[in-house]
Amino acid sequence: MASASCLGLLLVLAMSSAASAQLSSTFYDTSCPKALATIKSAVDAAVAQEARMGASLLRLHFHDCFVQGCDASVLLAGNEQNAGPNLSLRGFNVIDSIKTQLEAICKQTVSCADILAVAARDSVVALGGPSWTVLLGRRDSTTAASSTTVMNSLLPPSSSLAQLISGYGNLGLNPTDMVALSGAHTIGQAHCPSYRAHIYSDTNINQTFARSLQASCPAGSGGAAVLAPLDTTTPTRFDNAYFSNLLSQKGLLHSDQELFNGGSTDATVRSFASSASAFSSAFATAMVKMGNISPKTGSQGQIRLSCSKVN
Repeated sequence: MASASCLGLLLVLAMSSAASAQLSSTFYDTSCPKALATIKSAVDAAVAQEARMGASLLRLHFHDCFVQGCDASVLLAGNEQNAGPNLSLRGFNVIDSIKTQLEAICKQTVSCADILAVAARDSVVALGGPSWTVLLGRRDSTTAASSTTVMNSLLPPSSSLAQLISGYGNLGLNPTDMVALSGAHTIGQAHCPSYRAHIYSDTNINQTFARSLQASCPAGSGGAAVLAPLDTTTPTRFDNAYFSNLLSQKGLLHSDQELFNGGSTDATVRSFASSASAFSSAFATAMVKMGNISPKTGSQGQIRLSCSKVN
């Protein structure tokens, strides 16, 4: 009996790793040798034009992988894009442009899901962050998730540390991965409604910092178009300043400051704040793990001709 259950566990583990085992860093070497260079060139140009676009492209990959896996379902027009947490997503035009360029050189070969994964890496590099080897071979979904699924899959900025650990854990990401991936908030901006409660109601925030944000983000309601940098120190550079900000209680979102608030992840935040290389290494590792969440491979899904609609 014990050996049978052990065998069952091994089978489950084998099945869960089978999909990621099918991904390969050399997937397009023969079928579309210029794919990676084409994506990098387009991302570099987009980020040079607007630094914030790097954060937007990275966020697209996050929001894709966290909802029914890394399958480019987030790119399908309407659908997931209409769910609350995704209303502020941007960068679709950059992905569409890359897809058009790739279709011109390799017809129906490079998936939209892989474009998202590579563009996320190239965005981080363009803003001074670490690089990593992106595993490729994901295929695109033919369906999008419901708004309810999106709402249940993406953790809101009001999340507690326990909710963050649990939510990431459900996707096979451990607490160190979670803290490292939260470090993506070293770039990008957030809208006033997402940090309003933190700057007006929470006590674990630097009061001078809170007041400076209250000047443009009104209490109660309004301010939907008001933006603030997630990393007030180096807002357009991918570095470890986000973690130093947390040590000073200058996390913009409630969920940011939860990482350093007397809980189990305090030591990890201290480690990343004191060592840029420790953060870079953990971030790269976590990004590869995140990119392996439930990919469609082999004959599953399709290679979309246009990222915003099913063939």
